[in-house]
Amino acid sequence: MPKSHSSQQDSITRRVEVIKSLAHPSRMLIAETLMSGEKCVCDLQVLVGADMSTVSKHLTLMRKAGVLTCEKRGLNIYYSLACTCLGTFLRCLDELVPEVDACGTSCCD
Repeated sequence: MPKSHSSQQDSITRRVEVIKSLAHPSRMLIAETLMSGEKCVCDLQVLVGADMSTVSKHLTLMRKAGVLTCEKRGLNIYYSLACTCLGTFLRCLDELVPEVDACGTSCCD
């Protein structure tokens, strides 16, 4: 059964939110680091090399998009990836090779 237009649009919007949440060097670094397991926010701050406010904004954006989950333990907050398939997705992106003349036409000259 085909998706309704509204359902398809919702799916597209959701995918765009997730991709946007990864589309920053610091957020991509956080995601790649969390592929090896959960990390404390203080470890992520050191990794990114930014102040805590900036790192917190990145983490909040990623969590709201559904990419990350977090758990408070004592005074520390630990972050982990919400899905295990992110590594597969990123490796798939690594296989994309932009070509200057991918379509074999001169339409893009």
